[in-house]
Amino acid sequence: MPTLRRAGRYAVLVLLALVFVTPLVWMLLTSLKTYGDAQRIPPSWLPRPFATYGFEGILHNDANPVLRWFLNSMLAAALHALLVLATASMAAYALARLRFRGRSLSFALIVGTLFIPPTSLIIPNFVIADRLGWIDTLTVVVVPGAASAFGVFFLRQFFLSIPRELEEAAVLDGANHWQVFTRVLLPLSRPALATLAVLSFLTNWNDFLWPIYVLFSPERLTLPAGLGLLQGAYNTDYPVIMAGAVLASVPVLVLFVLAQRHVIQGVSRSGLKG
Repeated sequence: MPTLRRAGRYAVLVLLALVFVTPLVWMLLTSLKTYGDAQRIPPSWLPRPFATYGFEGILHNDANPVLRWFLNSMLAAALHALLVLATASMAAYALARLRFRGRSLSFALIVGTLFIPPTSLIIPNFVIADRLGWIDTLTVVVVPGAASAFGVFFLRQFFLSIPRELEEAAVLDGANHWQVFTRVLLPLSRPALATLAVLSFLTNWNDFLWPIYVLFSPERLTLPAGLGLLQGAYNTDYPVIMAGAVLASVPVLVLFVLAQRHVIQGVSRSGLKG
């Protein structure tokens, strides 16, 4: 009976793996097809023949500088993740460890902003960014959203799971709040910080709606917004689009492989204490 139960679990896991992996395999194989092969009815899994047409279309395209879009997205997502870590960690420390009037109300208001639909903030954010002169610059896709309510909530939960005795020992040795924050809490919070960095990077990397509203110059577009330009009005060059999607998925997969251990630790520990 235990053997059958274990076999059933493995069968479910294999089916789930196929559900998630199949679209990725289809994307990769389509990027290696010719234009005609990709339009074949009925479609075939394997390219006939294998071709680099799709990747040549994105690497040697002066009208649509995909590599420039890729670099823009990498820079914007990395800077956005760093800003989120800086703002969320300091706010979370204050809400988790400092005692001040209105702390609970402040935390409730911050968490309450998570229920506001992001699309409802597009117009106010656009007006603010326009008055600051950020429109059509990478700053406009880096700074807005850097004050992450989810990041504050996530790190606060993690900070609460760290024993207060460690901070009290540091205070007895003469440490102030900033030293306790930077030398005690942050080093112990590497799994949570890595988790939040990955989530913030992916959120900015995958953002499509906001960049198409605030970026107008082709050379300043990010990759998700730029890939939308590759689709024509009357026909779709699937190998080129899939090659761009493959390029966009590489940093995500690499980041997940490198940070998966920290992500698991961060998620598992952040909910130990509320």
